[in-house]
Order: sequence, then C-alpha cells, then structure tokens
Amino acid sequence: MNATMSLEKIKHYPVMLDQVLSIISPQHGGTFIDCTFGGGSYSKAILKFPNTKVYAIDRDKLISEKAENLKEKFPKRFSFFENKFSNLNKIIKSELEPKAIIFDLGTSSFQLSDQKRGFSFNSKNILSMEMGINNFSAYDVVNSLDQQKLTSIIKILGDEKEGKIIAKSIVKHRMKKPIRTCEELNSIVRSAKKKFNHKKNPATKTFQAIRIFVNQELTELISGLIAASKLLKNNGILLVVSFHSLEDKIVKNFFKLYSSFNQNPSRYLPEKKDKKNLFKLFSKKVQTPSQEEISENLGSRSAKLRYAIRSDSKFIYPEEIKKKFEYYFQLEGTRI
Repeated sequence: MNATMSLEKIKHYPVMLDQVLSIISPQHGGTFIDCTFGGGSYSKAILKFPNTKVYAIDRDKLISEKAENLKEKFPKRFSFFENKFSNLNKIIKSELEPKAIIFDLGTSSFQLSDQKRGFSFNSKNILSMEMGINNFSAYDVVNSLDQQKLTSIIKILGDEKEGKIIAKSIVKHRMKKPIRTCEELNSIVRSAKKKFNHKKNPATKTFQAIRIFVNQELTELISGLIAASKLLKNNGILLVVSFHSLEDKIVKNFFKLYSSFNQNPSRYLPEKKDKKNLFKLFSKKVQTPSQEEISENLGSRSAKLRYAIRSDSKFIYPEEIKKKFEYYFQLEGTRI
C-alpha cells in the first residue's frame, strides 16, 4: 500500500473546527495561513467560501502528496509549502497581509497511525518520531545521549516525575544492545515505573518528551509565534490549538506579554512606556472542545484554543518571550 492510499484510509478529525471558523470568519473572504496543514481540514473548510485564499505549510513530506489534491481543485486559491512554520517569514511575502494565521499543534492522526513512523507505543519498526525536516531521530536520542541529559528531557518535556529512574533504565538496557523499536522502549519504561495509572500507558510522558525533543516542538512554536506576529497586520488574528500544558503555557504567556491588557503588576510601579503591544486583544478564557466532539474524537479531549488580534504597532522582535523560556532553547538545542 502506497503512502497516498494509506493516508486516504485514515479517519482525520479537525479539532474545534466550528470554533476556529467562527473566530476567523472566512465567509467574509480574505487570505489565511494554515501553518499545520495535516489532514487539510481547516484549509478545506476555509476554501469552501468563494473569496478566500489559503497558504498551507507542513514539515511532513507525506502530507505534501495530500495537499496536491487540494491544489488541483483550487489552483488559484491554494498554495502549499513543505517547510517548518518557524520559516514563515521566508515563505510568505510580508505584503500578503493575512486575515488569520492558524496553528494546530501536535502529531496528526496520519503520523500516529503509520507504524513505520515510530510514534506508536507498540510499533515494531525502528524508533523515529520524526515529523519531517529533522536532524536526528528518537533512536539517536535514546541510544546516544547521556543519562543526565535524558533525565532532563524526560522530566522537563514530559513532566515525568520518574524521569531519572526511566533514564537510568534506558542507559542500562542500551549497554547490552541498542534500543531499536517503540515496543522495546515502551517495555523498558513500563518496567522502570514504580506506580502508574493503568488506564493510561505509563510510557506516554516519556514518548511525548522524546517526540518533542526530536522535533524541537517548543522552540519551533516560539519561533513560529514570533514569525506570525511579524507577518500579521492590524486586526489580523493569530489562533493556536494546543494539546499539552507546555504548549499552552507558551501561547498564554506570549499573548499576555505582548498585549495591551498586560498591566503593571502594581499600580505603585512606574508604567512601562517602552512596552510594545503586538496585540490589542487576546482570549483570556481558553476554549475547549464540546462533549459531543470529545465523544466522536477522543483525541480532542486535551485540546485548548487561544487567539489574539494584532494591533497596529510596528513589529519589534519580542526578546522577552525567548528569555522567559530560555531553558527550552538550551534543552532542545542539545547536539546529538
């Protein structure tokens, strides 16, 4: 079975599609950027409205084949780029003035369902977890990094309290022979964990941590948000759907730090007159999927939607957000 056929057979659910459309209002036309094309559901929904254009981006080379079908259907209104969204400013011209830029983070159903990609707990294929345009794989991580670095990755990027024990077990096993498959890694983590919830795979947090590290997901997100803020003009919408607390923390802090609603911590302190407000409005209350959507698509249960509206302020590089999350840049910048 070829890659295109396998993609077509996998059921893909767009997360919070109705909420996304109500915020970006494509019925009034405009240009939109879909930074994580995936199954193409957001792009397809937007293109149903006649006066719209969509520029889509995805780092996964297999996804580009799926995007070709949409390009054939809408040759003048749809463009696709196989790239990372951190390179947004290199891909899209600044004079484009998009109405909205959308990020739907995390792994796609296509990536998770493809056993050859090495994302699944029980995959007998070689450890990979590569979303595309990567410098190394999960195999390289678990078989090359020292115990201290593995501990940091698992504890910080996976929020795994038993990270040290798991890292020690990984190093112990690889001394006998390389850890080749997801199934092997899953077994090692299960054996190392002292206590775990039997309703959830005990290797979930470890797999998340390694996947985030392999794809540099957190630093990619920060760079993507900065690039999008630079591209957006007055009233442009920046919308993000995230799936775990680390992503949501970055998005929430980014919107708050660079919004006019970010007030001084005390009325007795002098006002920060040099502060540049990239956003004039942001959603203080996070949006989540309805129970009906969760019932249909269990994978949406952890999704959180936040958005902000760009101000007319001139873009100035937001150094503060990089300083706030400097430890992510240091950790994900580790060389293999």
